Amino acid sequence: MSNNPLSIVILAAGQGTRMRSARPKVLQPLAGRPLLAHVLDSAQQLAPAAIHVVYGHGGEQVPQALAAANVNWVQQAEQLGTGHAVQQVLPALAADHTALILYGDVPLIRAATLAPLVQAAHNGQLALLTAQAADPAGYGRVVRDAAGQVRRIVEHKDATAEERAISEINTGLLACPAARLHGWLSALRNNNAQGEYYLTDIIAMAVQDGVPVTGIVATDYAEVHGINDRAQLAEAESLLRRRQSAELLTAGVTLVDPARLDVRGKLHCGQDVVIDVNTIFAGEVMLGNNVRIGAHCVIRNAVIEDDTEILSHCVIDDARIGPACQVGPFARLRPGTRLAAHARIGNFVELKNTEFGAGSKANHLAYLGDAAVGQNVNIGCGTITCNYDGANKHRTVIEDDVFIGSDTQLVAPVTVRKGATVGAGTTLTKDAPPGELTLSRAKQVTVPGWKRPEKKTRQD
Repeated sequence: MSNNPLSIVILAAGQGTRMRSARPKVLQPLAGRPLLAHVLDSAQQLAPAAIHVVYGHGGEQVPQALAAANVNWVQQAEQLGTGHAVQQVLPALAADHTALILYGDVPLIRAATLAPLVQAAHNGQLALLTAQAADPAGYGRVVRDAAGQVRRIVEHKDATAEERAISEINTGLLACPAARLHGWLSALRNNNAQGEYYLTDIIAMAVQDGVPVTGIVATDYAEVHGINDRAQLAEAESLLRRRQSAELLTAGVTLVDPARLDVRGKLHCGQDVVIDVNTIFAGEVMLGNNVRIGAHCVIRNAVIEDDTEILSHCVIDDARIGPACQVGPFARLRPGTRLAAHARIGNFVELKNTEFGAGSKANHLAYLGDAAVGQNVNIGCGTITCNYDGANKHRTVIEDDVFIGSDTQLVAPVTVRKGATVGAGTTLTKDAPPGELTLSRAKQVTVPGWKRPEKKTRQD
């Protein structure tokens, strides 16, 4: 057994014509992230010394879309087969490493499934991941000898009728000593129906060289599910949802209907979390203990602390919600919103870039933008902060223990001092002093004898 460093090569140069898209196939979204990003996640879990990604179709779109990834980008200018793609990496592939070959359009593969391949390659073998397919049409077949040893891979278009009857397919994922890979790739030929350089031809070369070839059968066919068209992409979405739901259920999360959950990023849950149907989690979301999420919510890049309840149809984006709060239904918390403990945000209330103090409440029909709200503040129905003058944003400050009456406009920049009361219907353009009632209302007038206009009778 060797302790060679691991180098991972991800083939991501395919065009994906069946997607009918201007976007390269590996950038098609799965659970809100590119297919290639999922493969990179699994690759990084193996702690490799290097990751090489071969891209082609779409030019710089692929490296630009994943610019934050710590990988070596290698361009395959001409697509002449999988063997040719790996050849492009050879100048950067250290001969004393173990090489693992992955595919950018096989996004559901797990690191735990890849680990045995790497282990076998560390021991000097060529390890091949295979699968039993109910319908193997289109896939390369794994040809074994009478003793069950892998002898070669034959592509579907080159296979005989007898070979096409084989149900064990090649997934394309393999691992071997990099030094061996250098030699085999230099000997590849393109004398096949496609005129391409097949990576799978190295299997027969390994057998000829006396290198043991280990075929490891994947236990979950979903993991080797390749994506070539929209139908397969939709199927992968469904498979990934089931996987994510199963993981959450195992972790103790209550899902009212596991089939109606979308996690498009990373979801971290504390104990006794309950999630109702049709909620979408995007980016990175953290839910504390005893958090309850109502139906039909969209929650992105948020932290929701212990004992908080989010009622149905809320949209929460880049916000932090403290403990024991209640939000919704039909509330929107936009980026920069921070709720302190025991805050209440009701139906049709929108907050943007606002700090909302402990015990404060805005129960219905309000907009608070670019504001700092203190503790134990009551925001009446129909209240808005007028924070934008057409060119610049201005801040509203509402100190502790303030009562804001209904239908109030706070024209920023303005401050409502501690303990103040602002009467209903006020347009506040100057600071309100502490502990006093401030209001602005036009004098109520009744016009005697006024008659409501009547519609004229239509004459045909």
